[in-house]
Parts: sequence; C-alpha cells; structure tokens
Amino acid sequence: MANRKGNPQNFENQPSKELTEQLNFRITKEMKEEVKAKEDPPEFCRRVIQKALDKHKHK
Repeated sequence: MANRKGNPQNFENQPSKELTEQLNFRITKEMKEEVKAKEDPPEFCRRVIQKALDKHKHK
C-alpha cells in the first residue's frame, strides 16, 4: 500500500495543497470514539472543519 501520509492526491484535497500541518485539541472520550468509528477519521475531520470554516466565512 502506498504511503498516504501527506500526499494530497491520496485525499479529497485540492492537488495544489499539501497536507503538511497538524492541529491538536482536546475532545471528549465519546467524541473520539465516534470519530474513530468513521471510515476515514482524518478525512472526516478535515471535511467537517472545512465546512465550518466555509460557513463562518460567508456570515
């Protein structure tokens, strides 16, 4: 299997943007369990964060 780490072509990410940065924050145990149960937890988090950022930008 190819190394997925940081290669934008392996994610639903714009090809021109590399995934080089990390963000850490605290969540509840229940939230962590729900996120980990998703098919692709990192991509799920990226999509949710981007959706919230886009929504906030248009206010």
